[in-house]
Amino acid sequence: MTAEQLIRKVRKIEIRTKALSHQIFAGEYHSAFKGRGMAFSEVREYQWGDDVRTMDWNVTARMSAPYVKVFEEERELTVVLLVDISRSGLFGTAVKTKREQLAEIAATLAFSAILNNDKVGCLLFSDRVEKFIPPGKGRTHFLHIIREILEYEPRHEGTDIGEALRYLTGAIKKKCTAFLLSDMLDVRADGSPRYEDALKVAVNRHDISVIRVSDPREKSLPNLGLVHAKDAESGASRWINTGSRSVRSAYENWFRSATADADRLLRKYQVDRVDIATNEDYVRGLMTLFQGR
Repeated sequence: MTAEQLIRKVRKIEIRTKALSHQIFAGEYHSAFKGRGMAFSEVREYQWGDDVRTMDWNVTARMSAPYVKVFEEERELTVVLLVDISRSGLFGTAVKTKREQLAEIAATLAFSAILNNDKVGCLLFSDRVEKFIPPGKGRTHFLHIIREILEYEPRHEGTDIGEALRYLTGAIKKKCTAFLLSDMLDVRADGSPRYEDALKVAVNRHDISVIRVSDPREKSLPNLGLVHAKDAESGASRWINTGSRSVRSAYENWFRSATADADRLLRKYQVDRVDIATNEDYVRGLMTLFQGR
């Protein structure tokens, strides 16, 4: 992509996401993610009239004097976009590739956060963390994030969602609102998710939502006879007889099982999620996610 093409694409995304964020998402985003309550600020000595329920008994025992926890209202959020830029994102048989759809969704979320004066950061990952943009504010920061999502060329090809979640947990100390944008196809040979341990830790620290982007052709194999197929991430290739009903059925069962296992895992840890295909307008999907919170 040339510099001129990139500028045009960034500008097009900015215009579209700005309109969506102003006209559609601002209120929904605000009601879904703002007003999370009170956040811990500091510890100070007990004063007459303090609520005894805020006593910090550990500090009180160490200091041999009563201390209380002080809380302040959460007035702004820190939003972090975890964007899957692995090679499988280049797949697309409809209007867009998965990565293009992810980029537009990420842009809309980022702009909605900017409108609400929230900080926004971005973590691009493949089978390792490729780039981390610390949370910041403003249009220039927003455009920097979108340029990186569109233009960044990953050095690695696989997918490791667990690595991205572990990095998030280590890099962002205070609670943040994190959106994981991926096809979520990070599975073992049996189709079970590889990222459960990292997810279990991350959800106890942050508010995580999953936006799973897929292509309609991923759900089943078309009957094209004997084809030579190559895995975009591992590079492994083999001949597949797509004319065989049993082969097509086995693939469909695997994909269905992998999706169901991921869904069960997200429900187990009470993670909000929405599915958006490359041939769908993501507006309805995001509205469903916001309104379901």
